[in-house]
Amino acid sequence: MYNKLLVAGLASGTLMFTHAHAQQADTGEADVLEKLGSFQSTGTTEFTVIDQNTSSADAIRRTLERITLPEGFSIDLYALVPDARHMAVGSQGVAVFVGTRKTEVWVVTDRDKDRVADEVKNFAPSLVKAIPNGPCFSPDGVLYIAEQNRVLAYPAAEFFYESPDVVAVPVIAGGELIPEEHVSYNHTARVCDVGPDGKLYISLGQPYNVPPKELREVFDEHGIGGIIRVDPDGNNREVYTRGIRNSVGHDFHPATGELWFTDNQVDGMGDDIPPGEINRQTEMGQNFGFPWYGGGDVRTNEYMDEEVPEDVLFPVVETVAHAADLGMMFYTGNMFPAAYRGGIFSAQHGSWNRTEPIGARVMFTPVDAEGNVTGDTVPFAEGWLDENGEYLGRPVDVAQLRDGSLLVSDDLAGAIYRISYREPAANE
Repeated sequence: MYNKLLVAGLASGTLMFTHAHAQQADTGEADVLEKLGSFQSTGTTEFTVIDQNTSSADAIRRTLERITLPEGFSIDLYALVPDARHMAVGSQGVAVFVGTRKTEVWVVTDRDKDRVADEVKNFAPSLVKAIPNGPCFSPDGVLYIAEQNRVLAYPAAEFFYESPDVVAVPVIAGGELIPEEHVSYNHTARVCDVGPDGKLYISLGQPYNVPPKELREVFDEHGIGGIIRVDPDGNNREVYTRGIRNSVGHDFHPATGELWFTDNQVDGMGDDIPPGEINRQTEMGQNFGFPWYGGGDVRTNEYMDEEVPEDVLFPVVETVAHAADLGMMFYTGNMFPAAYRGGIFSAQHGSWNRTEPIGARVMFTPVDAEGNVTGDTVPFAEGWLDENGEYLGRPVDVAQLRDGSLLVSDDLAGAIYRISYREPAANE
C-alpha cells in the first residue's frame, strides 16, 4: 500500500506528510522535507564530488596487490568513497548508495559499465543527515536510509539522485527510532533490509558494553539491542529479534526467507573470548541470549548470577573473538563457482582492543538451500592487516553487483573494492 501511495504522489506532483511527522521533526528540517515532498526546490545547488584520480587511489591499488584470494579471483579498486560503510545496489543497476557514520551518503555511478566508478558524489545534499550508515532498497526501487534516530524513504532514488533535491518521506520520524534519552555516540550504526514479507527490518544496537539491569526493560520494549520491523509506511512497529548486542549486518536466506545476522560480542573479557556470531532466526521474537551471554555460550560477568531465559538460541556460527563481524550477504550471483552460491560473505572490520589485532578481511561460510551451515567459516580475502599489526584497510560491508561480482567497502581507506572471478586457463 505504501508503494502505491508513493506512486500516486509522484504522479500527482505532491507527497503528503502527516501532521505528526511535521510536528515531531526539527522545524527547519520539516520545512525541507515538506518542500521535497511537494517537488519544490530548497535552493541547494552544489554537490561534493570525489576526485577518482588521486595519489590515494594509487596507494590503495598498491595495498590491493597484497590481498590474497582463492585461485581465479582478483580484487580491484572500484571507487574512492570517503568513510564508506554499508552499501545498497540500486534495483535498476544504475548506482550504488553508500552510507557513512558521519553526515553523508554517497552515490557511486559506473556510467560506461567498465566496472570502475566514473562518479562519486553526495546524495540528497539538501537534507542534513546524522550517521546515515544504513541504506537498503526494496525490490521495487524505494531506497531507505536508517540514520542514528530516523528512517527516511527515497522513492525512485536512482532517477532523482542527479539533483541536489530528492523526494524524501519520513518512515520513522526524527527522534522516534529510539527515545532521545537513550541516543548515544556508541553503537549507532544502523542497518536495514526489506524482508520477503515486504516489511522493513532495522537493527538497533544498544549503547553499552553490557547494559545496566535497570534499563533492560525499556530497551526490550523499544527493541534496543534487537531488530525491529515496520510496515513500509512506518506503521505496525514490532520487535522481531531480541537478545543481541549490536548487529551491523543482516540478510535473508534466498530460499527459506529466514533472517540471518552478525552480532558483535562483549569487550574486555580477554583476547580469545567471547566469540563473534552469525545467527539464524526462524520465527519472530526469538531471543539470542544477550546480556546473559556475551557471545556464544560465554556468560557475562554482570549477569553471571541471573537465571538465563529458557528460550535462548545460540549462534549457528562462532567466529574468532573481537574480529568485529559487520556486513553480511548471501551470494546469489552466477559469476563465482558453484561452491559459493547460497553461501555467506561477511566482513570483519578488525579488532580494536585485542593484544594481537585480528580481522580486517572478508570471510565465507557455506550454507545449503535448507539453511544449514555445511562447512567452516574461512578467510576469503585478507591482507589488510600487515605483519606489524597495522591496518591498511578495514572492511565493513559486502554487496553484489548484477554481474555477480562482489563489492567490499572500507571505511579506513575510504574505498570500495570489486572482487571478480575468471576461470583459470588450463595452462595457468
